[in-house]
Amino acid sequence: MGIKAALPKYEIYFYSTMLCLAMFWAASWIFEVSSSNANRRNFKTTVKPGWFYFGRKMDTADFEWKMWFSTFRAHILFALSGHILFAKIYDKWDQHRSLVYMVYGLFAVWTSMGWTYITLILSHCILLYSISLVKIRWLCFVTGLCTLATFKCEPFVSWQAGFVEGDFELRHVLFYGGCGFTIMRCMSFALENCERKDGNYNILELLKYNFYLPFFYFGPIMTFDKFYVQANKSDLMRKEQEMWNISLQGLIHLGVIIVVDVLFHFMYILTIPTDMRLLKHLSDWALVGLAYFSLVYDWVKAAVMFGVINTVSRLDHLDPPKPPKCITMLYVFAETHFDRGINDWLCKYVYDYLGGKHDNVVEELVATLCTFGVTILWLGPCEVVLIWAFFNCFGLNFELWVAKLFSMEPFASIEMTMTEAMSRRIRAIFNTFNFWSIVLYNILALNSLDFAKLVTKRLLLKGFPITTIIVMFMTYCLIQVIKERERRQALIDDPDPLPPAPPPNATCSLAGAPAATAPAQAVADPSKEKAE
Repeated sequence: MGIKAALPKYEIYFYSTMLCLAMFWAASWIFEVSSSNANRRNFKTTVKPGWFYFGRKMDTADFEWKMWFSTFRAHILFALSGHILFAKIYDKWDQHRSLVYMVYGLFAVWTSMGWTYITLILSHCILLYSISLVKIRWLCFVTGLCTLATFKCEPFVSWQAGFVEGDFELRHVLFYGGCGFTIMRCMSFALENCERKDGNYNILELLKYNFYLPFFYFGPIMTFDKFYVQANKSDLMRKEQEMWNISLQGLIHLGVIIVVDVLFHFMYILTIPTDMRLLKHLSDWALVGLAYFSLVYDWVKAAVMFGVINTVSRLDHLDPPKPPKCITMLYVFAETHFDRGINDWLCKYVYDYLGGKHDNVVEELVATLCTFGVTILWLGPCEVVLIWAFFNCFGLNFELWVAKLFSMEPFASIEMTMTEAMSRRIRAIFNTFNFWSIVLYNILALNSLDFAKLVTKRLLLKGFPITTIIVMFMTYCLIQVIKERERRQALIDDPDPLPPAPPPNATCSLAGAPAATAPAQAVADPSKEKAE
């Protein structure tokens, strides 16, 4: 009963129609609440006058979005444009282009943060490089985690923050972003050096890797093995229409930025969840829509910010981590993440390394506990992060437990008697509950614990049975639309028939999905205040 199981066309059309109506209905509730409460006292600090053409106020609650595309837009564009121009001037130095990138990166970091900050960064690089020469994997890992911990607890944070010069308004974000990503990159370098059988990488390769400006402050993280191969590639011939695709990608990101800014004038999805008194008076549909659209927005933000950086890196002939998978397409914990770079790092060095084939319950439990332990340290230990990590860790393991259960008799025999279409429908029912588990587990990190509690209470208790049944049915329609898209993509990628899939289970088979993509859910960068 594989992914290529098809449903009748009229059934898919019905699901698509119902889904569109539900989205429009939820958006209309949020629009009505935004319009009628634009002048609330609690909104004055985040809802401010927007574009003159609309004559409406605009939601400005997200610091990261405001920083990137409003307040410090000119600074970021200037730095990235300088990198592109500098790389273009010296593009004939093909064999030394990574050295050129490093020189510009050092210059940009020096002008923005000062020499003392560079000294701090270099000290961490030298420390982890020295440890990597011993080629003891666990020692490199422990040293890296201890170094990362110095940016999460006092008095080490304050002492190291003193290395930043000047009163540049963005320096706090740049400090934590640059230091945090530096430690993760140095750990990747050290662990890859441990795996190298012949000799060691020299420290210059580490500096080239770390001071590549587009990735330095905000990520994404590209593991050292990939960066080393791509940055030292001699054949720089572009594929047919590659420049066209890069330009189109840039235009799409610009279009998305404009669309999001426009929507902020009509839907205050960031400010409304901060007013608990207002939330208690909202309808169930408005609350559910807020929870869903909050996650969708966070995905859009991550996709755009990383997309802008990735566009620049593609001009440098690099293949950066792909954008995160849209939250709308997620119904399995094993595919849940918001930052594919951090996710790939965690999977390569922790999750896959300890979990093996991810088919053993004990090994999976150890792998997920260690992975989320590193993730908690990366985000910064606090109550919300600990709760978020616990539920996501449980969800990931629960998928394997249920997959094991439904692979036993009599469930395996029961599914064999079903048609492929019926098997798909039953799987979608279980995936529906899994989808909302993912949503509820993550809005507590992206919004607040109180908001997550209120949505859960309305959806499962106060709104039961009418709201619960309607929301779950609409989510079922969404899951079927997602599965249909996956089915068509599978037919394009591999037109040959697939072997039978494992029995249906409550969360889809972990062995049948890219399970190594789960642990880094909602991880973006250490400067994110919402999840720290």
